[in-house]
Amino acid sequence: MSIRKQTVRLTSQHTESHGVIGIFGEEAKLHDVAVGQVAKAVMKQLETEFPQLQFRHRKSVSKEEINGALKEIDANLGQTLFVTGSNIKPDGGLLEVLDDNDKWRVLLVSEAKYQGKDIDNIRQGKLVGKHNDQDLMAAGNAIERAYKNISEIANLMLGESHFPYLLLLEGSNFLTETVVIERPDGRKVTLNYDSSMLNRLDRLTAANYGMPMNTNLCRNKFVYHGDKAIMLQATSIYTQGTGERWSFREMFDIMYDIATTSIQIIYSDLFKQLRKKNK
Repeated sequence: MSIRKQTVRLTSQHTESHGVIGIFGEEAKLHDVAVGQVAKAVMKQLETEFPQLQFRHRKSVSKEEINGALKEIDANLGQTLFVTGSNIKPDGGLLEVLDDNDKWRVLLVSEAKYQGKDIDNIRQGKLVGKHNDQDLMAAGNAIERAYKNISEIANLMLGESHFPYLLLLEGSNFLTETVVIERPDGRKVTLNYDSSMLNRLDRLTAANYGMPMNTNLCRNKFVYHGDKAIMLQATSIYTQGTGERWSFREMFDIMYDIATTSIQIIYSDLFKQLRKKNK
């Protein structure tokens, strides 16, 4: 089978094998699992699918490396750095592959953000607020910190045709549908997805240019305005919608999809040795 056909069939093959449940056993049934663990599981699966390729997972990337990538595009870029040891650490780290030119290429950058404990509090019968007399807590702005890492990875990958940045959202501040939660005493509390008090999704959509959520946006989109062509690096934003937590398998399937999409996009820079053997 050709490598190009192999990359196309990856997702269907993964589905046919019943996904990650059959590969990682009991761990795959967990909901409270770190996104970095899932990223490493994705790497193990890719190593199985592509034994001829070399993969790595790292927790951070330095500002110095990011500046270096910018300088490769234009000498005027990447000149400012005040703290030489500064770096960024996305929750799930960076999953990369070594290409034919001995250059590490990013396949996946992942983060999981949990904001809004209202559902857990209601189920536990816990009241909140200054006087502990409220069912719901007004949402904060902590999620907006995600933009820093997104911008830094966008700089690192400015010369690429893909942007495999994944943001997995969970918690009551990221609802896309109204949910009703029952307290231990039987009283039911309604959480409206369009409540300005709760919902913080609109504070993140700048990262995907207002394109649909729960969509793989890894492949960069080119838009045209007048005589200008503009490349968009859009974050793939996924939310549970009901405020529940992501399971291992759900995270794995999404991350695997984005990583294999990245492989398809940079295909021409991979498998050189194997292509020679196939001639």
